[in-house]
Amino acid sequence: MKKLLYKTLVILIILSSGCSWQDINKSAVRRPKVRNIILFIGDGMGTAQVYAGMSMSGSPLTLESFPYSGFSKTNSSDNYVTDSGAGGTAIACGVKTKNGMIGMGPDSTVVASITEIAHRNGLATGVLSTSAITHATPASFVAHNSGRGNYEDLAKDFLNGTVDVFIGGGEDHFRNRKDGADLTVDLKKMGYDVVYNIDDLKRSGSQKIAGLLAKEHMPKAMEGREGMLAQMTSKAIETLSLDKDGFFLMVEGSMIDWGAHAKDFPYTVTEVIDLDMAISVAKDFAEKNGNTLIIVTADHETGGLTLPGGDMKSHKVISNFIESGSHTGVMVPIFSFGPGAGRFSGIHDNTFFLNEFLGLLRINK
Repeated sequence: MKKLLYKTLVILIILSSGCSWQDINKSAVRRPKVRNIILFIGDGMGTAQVYAGMSMSGSPLTLESFPYSGFSKTNSSDNYVTDSGAGGTAIACGVKTKNGMIGMGPDSTVVASITEIAHRNGLATGVLSTSAITHATPASFVAHNSGRGNYEDLAKDFLNGTVDVFIGGGEDHFRNRKDGADLTVDLKKMGYDVVYNIDDLKRSGSQKIAGLLAKEHMPKAMEGREGMLAQMTSKAIETLSLDKDGFFLMVEGSMIDWGAHAKDFPYTVTEVIDLDMAISVAKDFAEKNGNTLIIVTADHETGGLTLPGGDMKSHKVISNFIESGSHTGVMVPIFSFGPGAGRFSGIHDNTFFLNEFLGLLRINK
């Protein structure tokens, strides 16, 4: 009799509290609230490049404060060693494709990127790069083409209006074209504020910005561009965060790859540290905002960099690149901060990012 009364009492308490065991279990696995995602891609940035930046920087990198880390496997559909076209497409579109292709599957079928999907679901979107904005990685988030070198065709895809803010180099691909067209005229008709230097970018009050800050690619960090990517990131966040529905922003540090291709260690390391300055801007925003996830990764490693020696006190490092200075097939790091960051720890294929982004933003393809 006592046991029966006890069971009845437990059931009454549960019912009167307005919850159930099933509800409790559901709440335990509920996804965190993510309104904004900022994705940083250090082109060619492997773990050695990151650690070189840590070793040679005068102060700890912002990356060192990120609580979660993991790895991404980078092979393309037709090669153990990916290029930036296939690597960018895998991250942006969740599909393995052939080297050299942009925003397409290996059969040349067009595949939607996270940027396009976010735009379709009412989020603000942005793409930033220190290279021409039509280069392989940024183009993978906007355009669709079987050849990554078709820059003028890739520029046309920016007229689809799926990116609210895009900033980088590549003015000539929009204005000095073989077909004689000036795509900036069309961009202005679409409501974009088209700017050509960092000062005009900072002054812009538009919610749609096309920043074409160089004829082709922007200068190296150690040749006058240091800190500019951080300023670009700050302006993009300021603009995109005006959208109450949230935003997706991709920021590429393009020239880590170029420094490694050239086997130029100072070039490589200064670009890593410059990217970290932009990451610091994003982290400051995310800490205040509370609903922003930051992911930092790479499309591939470049140069087969190793660090056979050095001295942490003097910030000196001995470096060694492979003879070819080409891409390698090794896994690349993932660093994450903010709500949902733990989902990016562990080892993943580079196609996994898209579905994670969609799930955390609660949007559909």
